[in-house]
This record gives sequence, C-alpha cells and structure tokens, in this order.
Amino acid sequence: MADINLGVGGANSAVGGYDIENSLKFESNNSEKLYHTLSIQGDLQQMSFSCWVKRTELGSEQAIFTGRIGASGEFGRIIFSPSDTIQFWMRNSGSTTLVQLYTNRVFRDTSAWYHIVFGIDTTQSTAADRVNLYINGVKETSFSSETYPTLNANLNGGFNRGTFNHVLGVEEANNTYFNGYIAEAHFVDGQQLAASDFGEFDEDTGIWKPKAYTGSYGTNGFYLDFENSASLGADGSGNSNNFTLSNITSADQATDTPTNNFCTLNPLYKCADTTMTDGATNCDRTNNANNTVRGTFVVTKGKWYWEVAVYRGTVNANYPFMGMTGNFTTDACSWLYGDSKSFYVSGSGNVEDAGTFRGSGTAAAQDPNYSIYGFAVDIDNEELYWYTNGTVNNSGNAYSISTSVGNSDEGMTPFLFMFTGANQSFNFGGYSVITPSSAASDANGYGNFEYAPPTGYYALCTKNLAEFG
Repeated sequence: MADINLGVGGANSAVGGYDIENSLKFESNNSEKLYHTLSIQGDLQQMSFSCWVKRTELGSEQAIFTGRIGASGEFGRIIFSPSDTIQFWMRNSGSTTLVQLYTNRVFRDTSAWYHIVFGIDTTQSTAADRVNLYINGVKETSFSSETYPTLNANLNGGFNRGTFNHVLGVEEANNTYFNGYIAEAHFVDGQQLAASDFGEFDEDTGIWKPKAYTGSYGTNGFYLDFENSASLGADGSGNSNNFTLSNITSADQATDTPTNNFCTLNPLYKCADTTMTDGATNCDRTNNANNTVRGTFVVTKGKWYWEVAVYRGTVNANYPFMGMTGNFTTDACSWLYGDSKSFYVSGSGNVEDAGTFRGSGTAAAQDPNYSIYGFAVDIDNEELYWYTNGTVNNSGNAYSISTSVGNSDEGMTPFLFMFTGANQSFNFGGYSVITPSSAASDANGYGNFEYAPPTGYYALCTKNLAEFG
C-alpha cells in the first residue's frame, strides 16, 4: 500500500537555524478563516505570497489564500484542487483569465509541510517569468493549464485590489475551506520574490527549510506568524494590516510547524465511514464495520509519549483498541485483533501484545465523561507504561510488548481500532481538539499535553526524532 505515505518524520523538518514556534489549525467543519479588507489598491504588476501548509484532509477543493469580494467575478486564488494538485488562478471582472497555472504534480503527503510561493512581475519580457510558482524551493514548470499575463498588465484580479478581502483558509464565494495547518504567511506588495527569499536547502540534509524574511512588505503587505494566541491575526510586518478571525480562537494555535513537525493521523489510511477532523487528531465512526486509523510517523527506536481522549458512550466496553502497529499492509477496514505486529490497550483496560494478554488497568469512562489515556512506549526495551487520567496502571510496572515490537522490522506507528458511534481524539503534542488544562511538555520543552510525559519519554515530533529516533 505505497500510497499510505507513512514516514519517519515527514519532509521539511531540518533541525537547526531559523525556528517557527507556531502554526494555525484550520477546519472546514468549523468554517474557520482569517480575512483583511484592503483600504487602498496596491501594486497590480508586482506582488508575492509565501506560506507553509500541512494538509490533513485530501480529495476536495480547499483554498489556501484568496482575494475577492463575495461572488465578484474578479478573484485571485491559490488552492488545492479535488485531485490534490495546486491551482493558481486570477480573473478580472470580465471573466477573462489573467493567470492560470495548474500543476500536474499532486500533493498528498500528509506527514509533511509544503512551502508554497508565488511571485508576480508583469514587466518581465519573457511571459513564463511573469508568474513564478515554487513548491519546496523548486520552481514548477509542468502544468496541465498554463496562462501568463500580457506584458505590463495590471492584474485587477483579486490580489492587492482596493477594498477587496485577502482571506486565509477559504474562498468565500464557494465555501471551499482549508483543512490543515498554515504557518508563516507573508504577502509582499510591489516585489516579485522567489522561494529563496523565504527558505533555503539545508546544507547537511538537502531538505528545504524556512529562513527569516528580511525584506520590505510594501503598503498592503502583511506577515502572520500566529505566535500571539490572544491576537492570532496580528500583522508582524509593521503595516498593521491585521486580520479578523472568523470561528477561530486561541485553542486553534498549534505547535506543529515546518521546523518541528508532529505526528498526526493519516487520512490516506481510513475507511470511508470514518471522518478525521481538527488537524487530523480527531476521528468519528458512523457504522459498525471494522475500521483502523494510523499515525503518520513510524519509529524504530526511542521512548515516546502521546495521549488519547476516549469517548466510549454506548459502545461495547472492549472498544476502542489503541496502541501501535507495525502492520503496514492490512487494509484499513480490516480487523487487527491479535495481529502479530500490534499491541493495544482496550477500552475495558486490557493490554494485549500480538494476541497475548499482558494485564489490565482502569477502563475508559462512559459519556458524557471521557478518559485520557497516556501511552509511554519504550521501543528499545519493548515495554509499555500506560496511564488513565494521569494515574499509571499496573502499580507502575511495565507491560511487555516484546512480541509485536520484535516482529515489526519496519518500525511501528500509533493506531486505533474504532467501533460504531465512537469518537476519539489524539494528542501527539502539536495540536489537540481538547485544550490541555496543564499544558505540560516533555523534557525538551516540546508538546502540549494534559499530563507531563514520564521522565525520558518524548513527544513524536521531528526535533525529538532527530535526537532520539
């Protein structure tokens, strides 16, 4: 199943240098967006936009950045298409296409961050130089549709237009909301910039990574870093082009960023009746067929911690099953009970390793309450410590997971087997739909958990993987 796309740490996660502290989570079900109405018209011949995005839902049209007023015929937009390509399009009020670049490449890696940049300069003599589109530092040159503006054209197509809205997270006329995380959003009025103004290739790994932008922004330019949870729309460019929040609160701030990428759930590995939401940390069931969800990171060593909020409701007391698996071939709609490469804790509190009973502990509470299960997994010593609402089970003694770990030559990833009507929320430390009351991190200062990870156990993020994984 090559398209499952499980990776050790995802792309764009080189350690060292410029550091991004926060991103913003967007969820279409909540109609989340930010917008700023331009007070004056900017340069319609030269402009640039840069941002980093991490996708959590695929296969639908999702807008990253748009410029438009309502259903006006004039618009600018950069979106993910239903086929998961990137489309950049600008059109004027006469419905004439000014710019149209539709990539042939698809972008379905939900374990990674993508850096997207467009730079416009209609005064360039060569048509193909008038609009540049870069993904992860590389200029796109292969397009299914390719239209460039005429020489010296004024692009009255949405971006930088007076009284128009600049919007992150949706195209308002179509309600095509983005699902995922956005970080480091820059708009520059009056310059055509390249990806190299915002990022660079790591000299050791060759991974494309962010760097600080040190240039000017022009009159309508802005910079959103999402670092102030009390003012997530604050413009850091010095222009005071602050954005208005719509259905976004401080709880939507995340620590999952291009410089410290966290594990999430993998939308490429689920049954059709399972819905993943809230930055691919929350999952729901609608029928009683078998269903498994898995994480985006695979580990082969180290000590790792994460939490799962279990809402069991009227579900059979045995469910859900949650733990780790090294089985990367079984279909998501199949049963992993007793699988030779899986260990799990059940909703009733039992622990099984490759089908062998290892002990029991405190079961999950019934709705409307929920239990937070903490998993401290030691891959090196093949042991599991697990916690119910912060209290360690088995009198603080480890459960053996030696059989499943020993059988999993390719490493292991978090998994959860769901049942009818179940709802579970994962917290790998980068974002959780349940805001932790204590905001506890690991010893390296990474993650945002309800309960502090045990000594020596770390959040599943790329900075920790670089050190321990």
